[in-house]
Amino acid sequence: MTTPANAIKREVRVLIECQIETFGQPTPLTSSQLRKFHHRSEKLKMLCQELDRIGTRSVIKQELERAA
Repeated sequence: MTTPANAIKREVRVLIECQIETFGQPTPLTSSQLRKFHHRSEKLKMLCQELDRIGTRSVIKQELERAA
């Protein structure tokens, strides 16, 4: 079963690979490539924040279970 966190991690990996490929180009970025790069950066930021929220909820849940 795929958890939401695992799906997000896979998407993050794909986006990072695209960013690395973009950085590795021998020519300057076009305006379109720069916009796509910025869009991927924003998506990465959002996904990492969601992973952080998932992790925080998991830690809180574990702490509550231990306290019960």
